Parts: sequence; C-alpha cells; structure tokens
Amino acid sequence: MNNRYFSDKQEKNIAKAVKGKKQPNSGATMFRKGDVISDHFLIEAKTVTKEQTSFMIKKEWLDKLKEEQFAMRKPYSALAFNFGTLENQKNLYIIDERTFKVFIELLEKEYE
Repeated sequence: MNNRYFSDKQEKNIAKAVKGKKQPNSGATMFRKGDVISDHFLIEAKTVTKEQTSFMIKKEWLDKLKEEQFAMRKPYSALAFNFGTLENQKNLYIIDERTFKVFIELLEKEYE
C-alpha cells in the first residue's frame, strides 16, 4: 500500500469526523485548496504510512495553510495528523491561538 492509500483513508476519516467534504485531488487544484473543508474549517492532513512515536510539524505547512485558508475564505484552519495507520487511529489537530480562544469562549458559554 502506498502513501496515497493512507492519505485518502485519513482524509475520508477527517471529513466524516468534522462533517466536511474531502477535496478532490487533495486540494491540488487551482481553486480548491486543503484536504478537507467544512462550513468553517480548511483542514490540511499529513499522513504517515507506518506507526510513529513522534511527528515533526513544519512551519512552512502552517504558513501555506494560512494562505489557503484566506484564499478559500474559511474563518479557521487546522493541520491534522496522527501517529500511525491503524484502523482506529485518532487524528490530532493543530490550531492557532485565535481559534483556541474561540473554542475556550464556546466552552465557557456551554458550561455556564
């Protein structure tokens, strides 16, 4: 199985989890960026093809994601990754501080 297989599987799982849509060709077209889109988020997925104990995040990925978020007119973005390819492997999401503060405010309202 190649990287494309694992990437496609991860993107479908993310789309299902966030009630979004998987972008055709992993967002590699002129007008459709990112790997998964939802009403509010543009998500870039990074895939591994074997179990990992660590995962390196590159600043250039986050910079590119911000540019694509703006181009796609989405208020939020996230970088999704996981540590392996097991069937039930959970994705982790990296968000910026502004998005995290919105999340905190929503939680505070929810639990008042």
